[in-house]
Amino acid sequence: MGRRGRQDLEGEEFFFITTTVVKFARVFTQDKYCDILLHNVTHYQKRYKFLVLGYVILPSHFHWIIQLDLKTGSISDIMRDIKKYTAWDVLQELEKDNRIELLNLFELEAQGRKQQQRKFWMERFDDEVIRNRQMFLTKLKYIHNNPVKAELVSRPEDYKYSSARNYVLGDQSTLHVSTVMAL
Repeated sequence: MGRRGRQDLEGEEFFFITTTVVKFARVFTQDKYCDILLHNVTHYQKRYKFLVLGYVILPSHFHWIIQLDLKTGSISDIMRDIKKYTAWDVLQELEKDNRIELLNLFELEAQGRKQQQRKFWMERFDDEVIRNRQMFLTKLKYIHNNPVKAELVSRPEDYKYSSARNYVLGDQSTLHVSTVMAL
């Protein structure tokens, strides 16, 4: 994955990030697939020492806000590893579940790519530097309202894979989220 001007972001520590499954395939519709993503986030959170300030996993993509530890890794390092290992783990689970239609889609998306049999994620991820508290609150509200807008739940805190539960209910059981921000 190219850095696409990310060298200009050195020194920045707060990011709003979106990454999407190819063709907007609806993979994250079952707990086990969401849990794979969260397992990888937690694993790399320990390695790179970043804080999750907000997140939501939707059927075809996820959004999150993180605060980097500038000494341990860049946004590109974190996203490279999370995307790579989540793809491997989800594809393995899809094989076990015999989800042929999705596996065929991912094989088709990899055609013409050297040394790649399947392509799970879109090539890049979108990132935006969070520059102030107002921007943070705007992005957090957007994240939390996504499941309501998608008509998955009627209230943000009712969606299991959203930090709305952390903020509204104090529920840290799905993923630990730092609900006190130093911005």
